Amino acid sequence: MADVCCEFVKESSPSPSGEMSYQSARRRRLEVRRIKSLPGVTPSETVTRRKRSRFESCFPGSISRLCHNSVENAGGSVAEESGLTGQGGLILSPLTSDLLPKFGVASVCGRRRDMEDAVAVHPWFCRENRNELHYFAVYDGHGCSHVAMKCKERLHALVKDELEKKEANADWKGAMEQSFSRMDKEAVAWSNSVVRGTCRCELQSPDCDAVGSTAVVAILTPDKIIVANCGDSRAVLCRNGKAVPLSNDQKPDRPDELNRIQDAGGRVIYWDGPRVLGVLSMSRAIGDNYLKPYVICEPEVTITDRSPEDDCLILASDGLWDVVSNDTACGVARICLNGKTSPSRSPEKEVGRRDSNKLCSDASMLLTKLALARRTSDNVSVVVVDLKKAT
Repeated sequence: MADVCCEFVKESSPSPSGEMSYQSARRRRLEVRRIKSLPGVTPSETVTRRKRSRFESCFPGSISRLCHNSVENAGGSVAEESGLTGQGGLILSPLTSDLLPKFGVASVCGRRRDMEDAVAVHPWFCRENRNELHYFAVYDGHGCSHVAMKCKERLHALVKDELEKKEANADWKGAMEQSFSRMDKEAVAWSNSVVRGTCRCELQSPDCDAVGSTAVVAILTPDKIIVANCGDSRAVLCRNGKAVPLSNDQKPDRPDELNRIQDAGGRVIYWDGPRVLGVLSMSRAIGDNYLKPYVICEPEVTITDRSPEDDCLILASDGLWDVVSNDTACGVARICLNGKTSPSRSPEKEVGRRDSNKLCSDASMLLTKLALARRTSDNVSVVVVDLKKAT
């Protein structure tokens, strides 16, 4: 499915001379190496109970067996070297694989001590009215990474289950709300029964209650984009060169959220920005059992009709949106998808979906590097989905 993955060099990597100046150390810390990869290779997905790596590689839907420091796949399918393999173990011909959505993923710890973001990509995760549905999501954990990782592992399955219950008449709002509610209950129960005693967040909360995650989920159908958002991660559609926000950040000082919190008996305290009870800088999240009922898991759902003028869809954690505007992000992604960022590209032209995946990967990587250059203080995770239909 993809043709590249990335490796971020740890800042502890020694220099050839054994000594490293501040400037050279900073350059090495932000260095990105491109590594040849095999299409569609996915290791089995596991949930780690130990501290996650400071630097994590991400990639458009697959991972290379040649990467010695491979991490869990953002989602997708298992492939053999002899060909592409789709979900359920079906061998996909090149023609069939061209029907898969074209996307790129990048994720980096940045200036944070730990990596708490997670990304999930599941093409063809469900079928509705004979139409294949594609799932993209970004989860931004806080307190620890285990709730975000649990969402990465389970939320798409819960959404699929709820959609299948609705059969032919998909109630998108009801299905997404029920899925997020089930995910919240699973995350809280799993944290208390499995994570307790094994995770570093044990030092912060005996019951792991002070851990949660945002979730912004986008489901693509042939004619619609369904976005469910819980927290301050964001989905933005680039349409005819203009940014169209598909989600609204749920911050404690947003008037409707402030009223809801106060009606429930809570308070919003300004401590380095508005925070619920002076602690959490978002008003909705999965997990965070200690802040209920003030922090809820109910997502806001938008349904947008697709248009031939749609360029791309961007999902990202607030590490990007804190320092990059919607318009700037769309402008950068659009330039990348038009192939204008690599004038010295190899004369061997890539064609079809490989080239489009490469351009999406370039766009997600460039947005991540832009956020770092603007000194974001958070983890940064970006998904760019090409919405242009093949001609």
